[in-house]
Amino acid sequence: MTAPQAINATPGGNRVAVLLPLPLASAYTYRVPAELPVKAGDFVAVPLGRRTLFGVVWGPADDSVEESRLKPILQVLDVPGLPESLRRFVDWVAAYTLSPPGAVLRMSMSVPDAFDPPARRSAWVASGQAPEKLTAARNRVLAVAADGLPRVTSDLAHEAGVSTGVVKGLVAAGSLREVLLPPAPPYRTPDHNHPGPTLSPAQAEAARQLAASVNTGEFGVSLLEGVTGSGKTEVYFEAMAAALASGKQALVLLPEIALTAQWLDRFEARFGTRPAEWHSELRPSQRRQAWRAVATGEAKVVVGARSALFLPYPQLGLIVIDEEHDASFKQEEGVIYNARDMAVVRAKLAGCTVILSSATPALETLVNAEQGRYVRVHLPDRHAGAEMPSIEAIDLRVDPPPARRFLSPRLVAAIRDTVAAGEQAMLFLNRRGYAPLTLCGACGHRLQCPHCTAWLVEHRFHNRLQCHHCGFTTQVPPTCPQCGAEGRFKPCGPGVERLAEEVLQDFPDIRLAVMASDTVGGPRAAAEFVRRVNAHEIDLLIGTQIVAKGFHFPLLTLVGVVDADLGLTGGDLRAAERTHQLLTQVAGRAGRAQHPGRVLLQTWMPEHPVVHALTHHDPAAFLAAETEGRRQAAMPPFGRLAALILAGPNEKHVIDAARALGRAAPVGEGVVVLGPAPAPMALLRGQHRQRLLVKAPRSANVQAYLRGWLARVPVPNDVRLTVDIDPYSFL
Repeated sequence: MTAPQAINATPGGNRVAVLLPLPLASAYTYRVPAELPVKAGDFVAVPLGRRTLFGVVWGPADDSVEESRLKPILQVLDVPGLPESLRRFVDWVAAYTLSPPGAVLRMSMSVPDAFDPPARRSAWVASGQAPEKLTAARNRVLAVAADGLPRVTSDLAHEAGVSTGVVKGLVAAGSLREVLLPPAPPYRTPDHNHPGPTLSPAQAEAARQLAASVNTGEFGVSLLEGVTGSGKTEVYFEAMAAALASGKQALVLLPEIALTAQWLDRFEARFGTRPAEWHSELRPSQRRQAWRAVATGEAKVVVGARSALFLPYPQLGLIVIDEEHDASFKQEEGVIYNARDMAVVRAKLAGCTVILSSATPALETLVNAEQGRYVRVHLPDRHAGAEMPSIEAIDLRVDPPPARRFLSPRLVAAIRDTVAAGEQAMLFLNRRGYAPLTLCGACGHRLQCPHCTAWLVEHRFHNRLQCHHCGFTTQVPPTCPQCGAEGRFKPCGPGVERLAEEVLQDFPDIRLAVMASDTVGGPRAAAEFVRRVNAHEIDLLIGTQIVAKGFHFPLLTLVGVVDADLGLTGGDLRAAERTHQLLTQVAGRAGRAQHPGRVLLQTWMPEHPVVHALTHHDPAAFLAAETEGRRQAAMPPFGRLAALILAGPNEKHVIDAARALGRAAPVGEGVVVLGPAPAPMALLRGQHRQRLLVKAPRSANVQAYLRGWLARVPVPNDVRLTVDIDPYSFL
């Protein structure tokens, strides 16, 4: 990393560019007072209008602004500056995503309270002044304090064998004098020499390769690919140990907050302590503590959500993207970016190693590995001799469920046999709530969200209807708003709550639990859920996609996929790939210990390539066909896509703006512009939406094309234009 650029103040003052965490296109110019030397990367307080804001010195400024118009920097904040590699990363992300640099910087300055100096701790030493009343307890406290070593209240009370009230009484009497200590270190340093689990020969060889990559101290990307249950986490832990041994920091990104529960236990078992966490469930004080610890280098390992990528690591040596294929790494609002792809750029600018870990790598990642851009490290077998589960399709055309039921007799029988054997089963359905649609049995009216093009989902556990896109909730109306019929509403289709109801009808004594994002709200709830499963307090687990990612349940031997076809239809480019990944991951929950596993897929299309690949354990054939199809269509990763989404409260204004944008599309070699057309989600959160899709060759500079195009077309103030480079969602 290059040294921060010094910006020397002269007697007449100097000028610098300061980037503010606002959606601004460029940095502002400020004057540096002669007595306030600054350097590039410093966090500073500056005036903006009547406000005082914190920003970052981005570098020297030009002379385009008159000296008389410049406002001075008010203060250099007492916090380590933004590393040069992170400043370059902010600029790169802004240019790639066509976002204002200040909006990207805001993700690195998301905790304003972290710029306040940390509070010092009060400790106590003997003052030499005896209290008027000297009890035996007080005497013991003064005897301990006599050595002159400052101790905090709790430590002093513990060593003297008294309550903290005795210490406080001596403070009030003037017999103890206050000494201010620096804040306690927020995190213990993980011990890279702490003994970990015994690795298999294949794991040890993979760990050796990854640790060697870290030890080069240079940029490199490795794909750690291994079947579910192969022990990929323990392998990349050894790469983290190598980073820690060299004094570097490590970052691990997980796709779901709930996954941190088991992951943290495994980390502590390997390194003797817990890492810093970074996710939305943290309290403000915890976020402040984590941000400062990262900036000072005290937090050696951070595990968190995608936004942790933008924290100010001064010594970043390793980035791990666990479940790298997961669509959750794509941020769809604000600055739109894919954390997996941006992690590779972040590592390149910092000169460190990236490990992409998955049992079902994304097609883009596999192509990069095949073309030699990434090093492929493979774990072909499950750990400790566990076998891969058998996977069978239940053809619903031949073995359908009874009327108004959703589980076939074959799957019900498998659940019965599994529970009777003292083992656990899981039903997977990627639909929250009780039913995805509620309609009137008299006139067919469907209950729809007033703010979105979406049906309201019934959540019977909570007695409400909810939109899963905007969060709108309401009660089931007593009468149909269309025809006035009373009590005629019917649920259509199953959600996980309806499955639970059906199972309890067949197995009234079964110990059942539902795991979905609205029932497991964070790491604590997930940890309790995992504890209950591992303690065999649950016989049957019913879950959505949250159960597919990374959980290890030793007694879980049966997985039933209620609707294997869900997700295979529609115009999504990655529909088949995502379904194959999701079902592979779900299937991988079965038989991960000494008990063999079994997976049953309920499907109306057993001949579909995804179902065929799963039941024949032949992912290579599916991926080869999927790759060739993308290649022939020049779709990613063999071509480039960019989406333009226009949204606003006035439908006509949005349509007019979209048409004007479409008419102004420039001609580019090999570039095709599709649309405008109403988005599949034509109304979202009260905003009408139109989409255009740009399809271009892999070699095209899509960003330059879009900049030139968008600069020529003014967009009305009440219409918001969003650019999505490399879109994942087509809603």
